[in-house]
Amino acid sequence: MNITIVIPLYNEEESLPELHAWIQRVMKANNYSYEIIFVNDGSTDKSWNVIENLAKKDENVKGLKFRRNYGKSPALYCGFAKAQGDVVITMDADLQDSPDEIPGLYKMITEDGFDLVSGYKQKRYDPITKTLPTKLFNATARKISGVHNLHDFNCGLKAYRKDVVKNIEVYGEMHRYIPYLAKSAGFDKIGEKVVQHQARKYGSSKFGLNRFFNGYLDLITLWFLSNFGKKPMHVFGFLGSIMFMIGLFAVICIGADKAYALYNGIPQRLITESPYFYIALTTMLLGSQFFLAGFLGDLISRQNPSRNDYQVEKEI
Repeated sequence: MNITIVIPLYNEEESLPELHAWIQRVMKANNYSYEIIFVNDGSTDKSWNVIENLAKKDENVKGLKFRRNYGKSPALYCGFAKAQGDVVITMDADLQDSPDEIPGLYKMITEDGFDLVSGYKQKRYDPITKTLPTKLFNATARKISGVHNLHDFNCGLKAYRKDVVKNIEVYGEMHRYIPYLAKSAGFDKIGEKVVQHQARKYGSSKFGLNRFFNGYLDLITLWFLSNFGKKPMHVFGFLGSIMFMIGLFAVICIGADKAYALYNGIPQRLITESPYFYIALTTMLLGSQFFLAGFLGDLISRQNPSRNDYQVEKEI
């Protein structure tokens, strides 16, 4: 099979028939063998009924239905697990991603040798409240991830070599950083293609401003795990040693100062009577404990066998 198209969706019943017909035209025009996997992420409208009707008319249509809304990353994870095509393409269901881009993306994977190609919506039809944070977010992601040639990490329109989606794990809200995950897994031939962005035709966006804050937190987590996930002692041991040596040096200085004062009969209050000692100590302990607790929690999450155990109600 040439292509698998994975489409996560949430309450997109109006756009699905048009999107399916558009994809179908592109596939037939290029004589591709393909499958379309719609992943219904707990929609509360009639999206699943639409998918069932499409599957009855077109044997290339497959579907997964979650019992509740899990998010885009779980939807992609389950879609990737079912994908059979040599090239896997992801796109959003809101008609803002153009299926006409599929042949170009397919060619970049099969002929140009890329492992992953990400779309770049150079001209966007989103409000400035969405485009400005996106630019800042992408600049930070390029700096931290080391994938410097991508302008739009979060573009839903991407193409992957099959090996890529079978060897990365997308969880939580890590769909924003699939290029980073791919690079960490050894798939470093990452390209970019300028793609057409269209104004939303039906409904409204399902994402709020909180996704940008969550995105930064996920980026820090991913950077930390990719660098120290398998060797946390390298960073915690180093920081612990530095803090211990600073504390030891401070104790020696305090002891020497106290001994000098006692030897010369100079009155001096106890160090434990100074409020600054407790403030500094409490701040240091709380900061270390909060950071360590967060990191250890993420390590535990990575080892949790049920982290990607999503309840699929129906499958076509």
